[in-house]
Amino acid sequence: MRRLTLRRAPGRPLERSSARRSTRLLAAAATVLALTAGGCVTVHGELALMPPATQAEAAQALADFTAAYNQADKAHDPALDAGRVTGPFGEINQAGLRARAVTSPGGNPNHHPLELSDARFVMPRKAGWPRWFLADTKGAGDQRWLVVFVRNGPQQLWEAAHLVILGPSQVPEFAEEDGYAVPVAADTDTLAVAPEDLGKEYVAYLKDGQPGPYAAGAHTTLLREERQKGAKRPGLATQYLDRVADQGDSAPLGLRTKDGGAFVFFATRFFERQTAAPGYRPKVDPDIKALLTGEVKNTVTKEWVSNQAVLVKPAGTDRDGVTIRARLQGVVGAQGS
Repeated sequence: MRRLTLRRAPGRPLERSSARRSTRLLAAAATVLALTAGGCVTVHGELALMPPATQAEAAQALADFTAAYNQADKAHDPALDAGRVTGPFGEINQAGLRARAVTSPGGNPNHHPLELSDARFVMPRKAGWPRWFLADTKGAGDQRWLVVFVRNGPQQLWEAAHLVILGPSQVPEFAEEDGYAVPVAADTDTLAVAPEDLGKEYVAYLKDGQPGPYAAGAHTTLLREERQKGAKRPGLATQYLDRVADQGDSAPLGLRTKDGGAFVFFATRFFERQTAAPGYRPKVDPDIKALLTGEVKNTVTKEWVSNQAVLVKPAGTDRDGVTIRARLQGVVGAQGS
């Protein structure tokens, strides 16, 4: 770049027109560099809203995930899809494969390839990283597999972080702006419960059963009833401890729905502790035993990850503001004592 020299003429103020032109050129060059390096355009210090991917890129991400998932399931080898899964679904997937690699080390004799078709990609625009999108796909029969893909940088792979399975009528209609889906901020005050608080509210309900924002159903009232029935069986006591799981790729992700509410994915973690009467040991299934550390003398503690998809009503809803549409859970670890 040509060096700019500022000269002061006798009795005249400093010339500034050349300085202003130089400043504009430098600003333009900085914008180009920002675009090249990060894939986002900087406008007045803020990153512009960008779609997460093109339709073709999203389709390729789904195809890559499906291929890796099938290879891993056929071989019972978690390494084969470790780069394509993350978050709560990734924990469940990887633990399941590790367990089956022990119980069926020769691979999966009952492997049936997963086929996901009729894909619709729901693309929310956002600034910066991570970026994410929802793949609404057709699985076996008329089931809809809803897979959330996340990507934490331009050099990283798209990974499946959340998965739930719904009937066709259970998939909500998503709101759009300029042809794109509308993401919901984690701390928004426009919903009955902010996405960042869904895990905390769910854990609190499962602990004490006090009325709150969650509607009655299979994953709330009925789940608590099942736990209470199984808490004290002859010779065996069971305790539960629930925890929020909202860090990293387990963070809640939500999309605005046409009715003004939102459809949100979030995760929790819970521990199931079974203690046998003196002189007895809890029974441990082979898949759980494959993940076991320690020796089961009279207690086994199972660690579960649970992935929920919920409909959240708009702010101002006093009761039943959150309905759990689907839940996917799996054991990710076990400890004997």
